[in-house]
Amino acid sequence: MWLDLDISRHMHAAGQHFQLQVALRCSQRNVVLFGPSGAGKSLTLRTIAGLLKPDAGHIRLQGQVLFDAANGINESTQQRKVGYVFQDYALFPHLTVRQNVAFGLHKSWLNPRRSARYEQVEHWLHALRIDHLAQMYPHQISGGQRQRTALARALSPGPQALLLDEPFAALDHDLRRHLRQELEAVLDASGIPLLLITHDPQDVDLFGQQVVYLAEGRVGG
Repeated sequence: MWLDLDISRHMHAAGQHFQLQVALRCSQRNVVLFGPSGAGKSLTLRTIAGLLKPDAGHIRLQGQVLFDAANGINESTQQRKVGYVFQDYALFPHLTVRQNVAFGLHKSWLNPRRSARYEQVEHWLHALRIDHLAQMYPHQISGGQRQRTALARALSPGPQALLLDEPFAALDHDLRRHLRQELEAVLDASGIPLLLITHDPQDVDLFGQQVVYLAEGRVGG
C-alpha cells in the first residue's frame, strides 16, 4: 500500500459549507479518483501535496508520515516528494520550457538560470519529446506540449508518487488518446505510482487498476 490517507476538512465560503471526509488506501500502482465536479477530488490531491491542511486525520506515503494531526506532523510541500500536475498545468510564463522543468530541482528563491543544464531535466525533456522546445516559452507551444512540460516538471525531481488533476481535459480527442498512451509508457518505465483525477470513463478504463468513486466529499460505492 503506497498511500494511506484518512482525513477530514470542513470548508466554508460565502455561506456555503463543504465537508471533505476521505479515506483512501491505494494498493495498486495506478489509482483513479473518479466522480462528478465538486466532489472534492482536487481538494483531496491538495491535501496530499501539502497545499491544503486537513483538520484531522493522517496521510502516509510510501510509509512516510506526511501529516498526522494527532501528533502535530505536517510536512511542507517540498518535503513530500510528490509530483503534482494541475489541471491548467500552472507553468511559469516568464520561464522557458527547460527552466520550468528545472524549477522543481531549484531550492532557492531564484529561478533556474536559462543556461543551466541538469541531468534529470534533460532526461525528461528527451523522454517526453520536448527537448527541441527547451528554449521556448509556454505561450509559444501547443496545449499538448504544455501538458508534456508540466509532466516533465513533476517527474524531474524523482517523486515518490505522481498526482494528476484532469490532465487531459483541455485537449482534443486525438491528442488526449495519444498522451494517455505516452503517460502509460512513462509510468511503466519508471514504476512511479499514480493518483489520477478524472470524470472521463476512458481514463478510468486505461489507468483504473484501482478506482475510487468520490461524491459530496466522501468515498462512495
